[in-house]
Amino acid sequence: MKKVCVIITARPSYSRIKSTLLALKKNKNIQLQIILSGSALLDRYGKVSKVIREDGFIIDSQIHNVIEGSELSHSVKSVGLALIDLSSELSKINPDIVITIADRYETIANAIASSYMNIPLLHIQGGEYTGSIDNKVRHAITKLADIHFVATDLAKKRVISMGEDPENVFKTGCPSIDIALEVEQTPVLNFDPFERYKGTGPKFNCKNGYLVVMQHPVTTEYDEAFNQANETINAIRKIDLPVFWFWPNVDAGSDATSKALRIFREFNKNAKFHFFKNLLPKDFLLLVQNSSCLVGNSSVGIRECSFLGIPVVNIGSRQNGRERAKNVIDVCHDSNSIFNAIKKQINHGKFEKSYLYGNGKAGEIMADLISKIEFKSINNNFY
Repeated sequence: MKKVCVIITARPSYSRIKSTLLALKKNKNIQLQIILSGSALLDRYGKVSKVIREDGFIIDSQIHNVIEGSELSHSVKSVGLALIDLSSELSKINPDIVITIADRYETIANAIASSYMNIPLLHIQGGEYTGSIDNKVRHAITKLADIHFVATDLAKKRVISMGEDPENVFKTGCPSIDIALEVEQTPVLNFDPFERYKGTGPKFNCKNGYLVVMQHPVTTEYDEAFNQANETINAIRKIDLPVFWFWPNVDAGSDATSKALRIFREFNKNAKFHFFKNLLPKDFLLLVQNSSCLVGNSSVGIRECSFLGIPVVNIGSRQNGRERAKNVIDVCHDSNSIFNAIKKQINHGKFEKSYLYGNGKAGEIMADLISKIEFKSINNNFY
């Protein structure tokens, strides 16, 4: 049996790999191994470890490496701690291949550890362009990886242009679209988000429209996080719709973003803003699917929302360069620009579905490829 180790570092990473994990688990020729690290283990970011276990997966190892805070040095130290523990854990479970997902800063540790231990590395979602430090991380992992599963035609061309062997680059689509395909078949919000996930803030009627907001700090602009969050708050509070707002991720500047939200909540207790840490992947996309517009700077607006046709207002530089469908309006961190874009998107309503990031079969495609490919690492060459 092939021992396939998937390293999950954050809540979005699980959404991006869940369908692949399910397909790998069903394959009798594959022994699935899961390592959790980073913010995936932290309660304040939704504690994805609990969700993964409830979905029926066994977690082989947990690495507690996150140093929380808003300083850039905390990210560096978190990567260093992950490297130390990963070397030990990979030695214990001895996988035949390691899979790392996307471009968050924590994932560079996965790539370095696997490469220096002569374990073949499979990278998912390389070849894309974005703003922030993620762009450098993604391309660095591409050069460390042996095999590449990319989401789009352009991403495939970019990875090959970086010198990677075309025979080791596969266009599979994005696994998060697999969940969006499931959600598309459920036309209405079939659960009570207040009852199921609690959160904090007043309850409201979801039937007459609402906004979903996901705004994260930008690593290269972390000192502007507080002001950027306030610009978004000032725009959205003028929209006559209730709001589901999701807590920011663990990047540098997250404390400043969180501070802006806490201050707003303290002085506007009656405002129809409800805050969540995290939802199950399918429930989250159901909430998004039935929203009037998604606002912020999450890649969900670029990927899953393009498939579902949800209007999106993308703010700032975090997603700069990423391929877009027609459902996205890009604006700067200016409350008036954000407000006008939201109004325009609400008036437009749903967009035509885009297959830019896949057709909802990526997990099956990836698992099939992994089961068929023969791999071993000799002197850092992939065969």
